Amino acid sequence: MDGLTVVLTYEEGQLIKAVTRGNGEIGEVITANARTFVNIPRNISYKGRLTIRGEAIITYSDFERINQSIEDVDAKYKNPRNLCSGSVRQLSSKVTAERSVRFYAFSLVEPEDKELLDSFEDSFKKRFDFLRGLGFDTVEYKEVDASSIPEMVKWFSDKIPDNDFPTDGLVLSFDDTVYGNLHVREESVAPVAFHGIGDVATWYLYLLSHCQTRDTYQYIVFIVVNT
Repeated sequence: MDGLTVVLTYEEGQLIKAVTRGNGEIGEVITANARTFVNIPRNISYKGRLTIRGEAIITYSDFERINQSIEDVDAKYKNPRNLCSGSVRQLSSKVTAERSVRFYAFSLVEPEDKELLDSFEDSFKKRFDFLRGLGFDTVEYKEVDASSIPEMVKWFSDKIPDNDFPTDGLVLSFDDTVYGNLHVREESVAPVAFHGIGDVATWYLYLLSHCQTRDTYQYIVFIVVNT
């Protein structure tokens, strides 16, 4: 998805803070606007502190609807990403609400709750299952192994023309989060700044659990078509 990275923090089941990624260290506080996103839960059953990273987007359908309502051709928006970025940063949350911004979670920051953390059993997928159970939409994903990655890359690439959202790449993550974080560090692979260190974007390379040599890395470099 090609939108705007947003970080949500919940306490006592309530959304207490939302910030943009900003420059990677300092972001903009957009809490009031985030509460108008059409698909985020206002209340969640988990009462501990929870921090979730995700992508805020505006679909092509909503982008076209909004542009059709603007008579001045020069005033029409250029693309959904720019519209989303401006909508999320609006001074008026009423305007944000009219833009139908959506949020799709792609990672869960390590919780302080040891019992919750242990329940994930170091599994990326179990984190996603937990978030969906709380009512969050997550980015679409497929489970793969070393042999099925090329097939799944093609499957995702073939879907791009039919997606109702902008697409700018694909990320591969190890399900074993501990192993993934360690392996990426050991292999000196550059992780994507707005994903976890155990994630590798396809415009860098696909990292397989069986990779041992640089020759293998060269074989598994993929370029994903942007839209």
